[in-house]
Amino acid sequence: MKSVSEMTRQFAAALQQLSLKLIRLYHPQTWKEKGIAWTSGLAIVTLIIINLVLAFIWSREPAPFNVEEITLDMLQEDEKRMVTGSATLATTITLADTLLNKPGGYLTNDVTPPSVFLDNIPNWEFGVITQIRDMTRALRNDFARSQSQSIEDKDLMQADPLFNFDNDSWLFPPTEREYGKGIKHLDNYLQRLTDPNQPGAQFYARADNLREWLGVVEKRLGSLSQRLSASVGELRVNTDLAGDSAATQSTDASSHLYVKTPWLEIDDVFFEARGNTWALLHLMKAIEQDFEQVLQKKNARASVRQIIRELEGAQENVFSPVILNGSGFGLVANHSLVMASYISRANAAVIDLRNLLEQG
Repeated sequence: MKSVSEMTRQFAAALQQLSLKLIRLYHPQTWKEKGIAWTSGLAIVTLIIINLVLAFIWSREPAPFNVEEITLDMLQEDEKRMVTGSATLATTITLADTLLNKPGGYLTNDVTPPSVFLDNIPNWEFGVITQIRDMTRALRNDFARSQSQSIEDKDLMQADPLFNFDNDSWLFPPTEREYGKGIKHLDNYLQRLTDPNQPGAQFYARADNLREWLGVVEKRLGSLSQRLSASVGELRVNTDLAGDSAATQSTDASSHLYVKTPWLEIDDVFFEARGNTWALLHLMKAIEQDFEQVLQKKNARASVRQIIRELEGAQENVFSPVILNGSGFGLVANHSLVMASYISRANAAVIDLRNLLEQG
């Protein structure tokens, strides 16, 4: 049995321990540390919520715009007249401006949260800039020149390499700066194009010029269709040398090829296709205006409208939070195959349009 003195010492020790705990608990420094910890935690949670909200807003694709309205607004703002080529130039400028000034700005070269964690919109941006590059090159080589020996337009000579600048350069110089310079050169070309006192700037709406650009569009759409279809993996017959018995290639290839898009890249290809079709939709509407007489003469307006309809279908809202990749006829949808279907039909209409333009 413990003695009274021993019990007293134990009681005193326990009381001392309790006193020390109370002192630490109610000490001003302790409350200060807890306040700092609470404030820091609240700040971190708030920062995470803000980044999630921004990521949601910035991941939304820009809505389509009215080509005729933006063309008239752009010309009225500068007190310019509508001429052949106005719609194509105004649309190309608007596409590039949207790329840089949409919510969140240009995201491909961002190195800070939340942009650095996003990949859907950067791939969409790459699709849009691809169409801008193709159109700028067509303007420089075809639409602004009457013959193969004619002189290149000075502003288009500058705009072409600027839009082909590295699309993910963060600094020295940033991509946005180079694309911004390209927009200025396109705007200068539009200003001279609509000025009756500067006949040196021209846009030639001819069937042969349009066919050259449509040839590039055809290849873009064909490539996208094949890449989208490869989401499920398929065995393809090698047709690289088909149609020419004398054709050769650098190295031998198998007669059958198995093609499949890596699982982590399926949504990347999908949103790149969305960007391409979004930009091409507006460019086709502009071409319908600027080449109205050519299309009417060739009885080809129906083909243009069919291309536009298919491209509009490719821009339907995606209600799924993720891009699904079900097997062709399985229970789960395959968004890539749906997109490939629209693009393939648009490509078929482009081929038909080129054939119509080639006819006399």
